[in-house]
Amino acid sequence: MQLYNTLSAEERAELIEQAGENRLTLSFYAYAKIENPQQFRDDLFLAWDALDALGRTYVAHEGINAQMSVPASKFDAFRETLEQYDFMKGIRLNVAVEQDDLSFLKLTVKVRHKIVADGLNDDTFDVTNKGIHLKAKEFNELLEDPNTVVVDFRNHYESEVGHFVGAITPDVDTFRESLPIIKDQLEDIKEEKNLLMYCTGGIRCEKASAYFKHNGFKNVYQLEGGIIEYTRQVKAEGLESKFIGKNFVFDHRLGERITDDIISNCHQCGKPCDTHVNCANEACHLLFIQCDECAEKMHGCCSDECLDIIQLPEDEQKRLRQGVQKGNLVFKKGRSEALKFQGERSATDEIKAVKVSAVTQIRKKQAERKVLIGTAQHYFTKASVGQFIVDKELNVGDKVAIVGPTTGDERLTIEKMMVNGVEVSTANNGDKMTMELGFRIRKNDQLYKIID
Repeated sequence: MQLYNTLSAEERAELIEQAGENRLTLSFYAYAKIENPQQFRDDLFLAWDALDALGRTYVAHEGINAQMSVPASKFDAFRETLEQYDFMKGIRLNVAVEQDDLSFLKLTVKVRHKIVADGLNDDTFDVTNKGIHLKAKEFNELLEDPNTVVVDFRNHYESEVGHFVGAITPDVDTFRESLPIIKDQLEDIKEEKNLLMYCTGGIRCEKASAYFKHNGFKNVYQLEGGIIEYTRQVKAEGLESKFIGKNFVFDHRLGERITDDIISNCHQCGKPCDTHVNCANEACHLLFIQCDECAEKMHGCCSDECLDIIQLPEDEQKRLRQGVQKGNLVFKKGRSEALKFQGERSATDEIKAVKVSAVTQIRKKQAERKVLIGTAQHYFTKASVGQFIVDKELNVGDKVAIVGPTTGDERLTIEKMMVNGVEVSTANNGDKMTMELGFRIRKNDQLYKIID
């Protein structure tokens, strides 16, 4: 019985690329009393692994918190694995605004003391006594009320790139820090003002709203489903988005665009920018905001010191990383003395080429939209001709990719093709199409149309 990952991120990315199937990035949570979190964790892992579901999930006696990547064709089957449990029947799954097939590359399900670390040790605190949930339209209306105070219960690096207009955005690194800070700041108005709160998907506000009610706040409201669900409702109902900028997300995308507003700056040059990256030096891995120009100049690094390190041989980099605890750098996201609009590097400095990981290369390919349109049937060696069964329309002039474990990823533009021995300009569903190729293909290689 396999209860852990056996594939590396690179191997998983290759398999996803070869499968050519669209995946959905989604998140969900539920507060509930779970008697045996370890057994619950093991059962979920087995069910999800069978569906090729990937992601990061925490379970505890108080419930479940999950961010997942699921094959689109198995979405309903995935939901069924959740609804086997009474407390997750009809659970809302927040589907990401922007999709990326490589958002997660491992399936991790961990047992934690709490699904949201809150630093609270009060046995009288009831997390189920929560505030009033508001949909997008109701949230917008309450935002306009002068008697409302709106608070962002995310961390500083999240609110830095996007937030609701007029929101209080605490300068904190963790959720647990924000609770006492906001409580003290708003103590004098807890009986007269509307306390309106929001977070990414709702889970932090669920606990925060209960905390503030527990501490005597009378009018407590929260955004149902967080920024993710708010954005869906705004688009579906044609509402004005009161959220501006990007919504930070905790997968490799590090953000999804909500509006065109850029409200933050590159941490290295000060230019308007809201692109989060992790430092290319794996011993650092600091999360910070970096514009394209600085990324090119600094090769994705946060400092000159890290830039020097990534130019060392890989074995030497691994040696330097041994025993290094980088957790404090990841924890202090965007907080480094090296990020105070550091000076220009000399254009004459020699920068050695940096190795790009296999996952990064695949992600660049994934930026293209590819549609699976056929499968290789045969390769005629003497004529250098490949034969494919086509199941979607294909035209002369289309850009295509032929992908397979041995073939690799070959790109070309179709200049000529034949169906049943006749030259055609369009091949349709069910046609056996042949074309000349400058490389060998194998049976069952996949034919994709590349959509620019």
